[in-house]
Amino acid sequence: MSKKTIILLGFILLKFILQYSLISPEYDLQRDEYLHLDQAHHLAWGYLSVPPATSWISYIILLLGNSVFWVKFFPALFGVLTLLIVWKTIEKLNGNLYALILGATCILFSSLLRINILYQPNSLDVLCWTTFYYILIQYINTEKTKWLFIGAIVFALGFLNKYNILFLLIGLLPALLLSKQRRMLTEKKLYIALAIGLVLILPNLLWQYNNHFPVIHHMKELAETQLVNMDRFDFLKKQLLYFIGSFFVLLSSLYALLFYKPFKKYRFFFASIIFTLLVFLYFKAKAYYAIGLYPIYIAFGSVYLSEIIKSGWKRYLQPVFIAIPLLFFVPMYNLSFPNKSPEYIIKHPEDYKKLGMLRWEDGKDHHLPQDYADMLGWKELASKTDSAYATIANPEKTLILCDNYGQAGAINYYTKKGIKAVSFNADYINWFKLDIQYTNLIRVKEYHEKDNELAETSPYFNTSKIAGSITNKNAREYKTTIFVFTDAKTDINKRIIEEIKESKKF
Repeated sequence: MSKKTIILLGFILLKFILQYSLISPEYDLQRDEYLHLDQAHHLAWGYLSVPPATSWISYIILLLGNSVFWVKFFPALFGVLTLLIVWKTIEKLNGNLYALILGATCILFSSLLRINILYQPNSLDVLCWTTFYYILIQYINTEKTKWLFIGAIVFALGFLNKYNILFLLIGLLPALLLSKQRRMLTEKKLYIALAIGLVLILPNLLWQYNNHFPVIHHMKELAETQLVNMDRFDFLKKQLLYFIGSFFVLLSSLYALLFYKPFKKYRFFFASIIFTLLVFLYFKAKAYYAIGLYPIYIAFGSVYLSEIIKSGWKRYLQPVFIAIPLLFFVPMYNLSFPNKSPEYIIKHPEDYKKLGMLRWEDGKDHHLPQDYADMLGWKELASKTDSAYATIANPEKTLILCDNYGQAGAINYYTKKGIKAVSFNADYINWFKLDIQYTNLIRVKEYHEKDNELAETSPYFNTSKIAGSITNKNAREYKTTIFVFTDAKTDINKRIIEEIKESKKF
């Protein structure tokens, strides 16, 4: 086994170890993770929330036992593969051993550690961006058309994972057109590859068409409720923070792409990153949407720096450049991961507030980062719902109706009764079982001071009660209440069908 291979394996092992050690045991899974895991029970070519690739991974996790270990394994694996692609890119750019170590260090000790702790489409999204750029470099070097076909497949996978990868194409095309590499656009086999890519994503496009393009409704809703609170300056500031320890490497890559002769044929990458960031800024995108841009530029920067500091007095800078990402990781370790208890964060909010981590999608500051608050209270909710379900005489005719997908997904993940909660929110609107004539209702409802669920719903049932609520004050779902209504006086199914129709009016 070569020295390079041993070092690479060391980075891979360290990556897995870090990913499993960055979440404090006080936290449950995050809200979105429950929805993604539940998709394994409802395989389809599309969903209201995400494209279908996440459901395929969820199905594999289900086959493996659905444990938290496997839930965390796949985002960690995608992070490892991103590191590996950067390593292979550096090799392709003729980088030496130092360049490989520098690039791997920059990737390892970055915001990707944060991205890779959550089971969301983001980890695979970053991997697909990085892999697509790597394939582009391979094609430019070899001009072998097989890379066009591989690129089309990777892009299709990225599209079926997260539509965000379209921004890659939007930023790349004008950059290619302005460069000498535009000649690749005249390659006939490129369009055959594009046709293959279109065939691969066609089932999802047909699903969107047959369901009246819910992605458009979702994007409109996102723009009105979340993106409207996004600040463009804040977007740019966060770009600096994501790879703050390797910022000097990213700057070096931009300089090298303009002036370093061996990189002349890759010069369009400079224009590509500018165009892509401008598109993100125009649409007021969330800052993390752009993370997939940077790993490939770390490869360029690592190769360039390794060349200019390999001899003379500059060689003494080699350990310094390796140390910088490590030094920045120390404060990042203390602030950027849910490895501190909620109580600790509430008592020490200053640094979290400075970094904007306490600001939620509503544009307001809260006691905990939103992702952390979304990782609390779920086991308690599922346990109390199970207890309420056990008190019902004919539970098989009981509908468990939740306000949001996090509640429904958490109950379905943790329940010991085999119950299946639903909601009129997100994908759950398509997962109601209407072949059951319901006579009982367990209503899981977010707390709102002016709501009076018991008074409003109890007239439609012979018995009603409050079975419990989430008591964890640090949870975003704090005070979410479980109501139990039994022996219905009206047709519950008819009401459900009416609500589904109303909810589907995009």
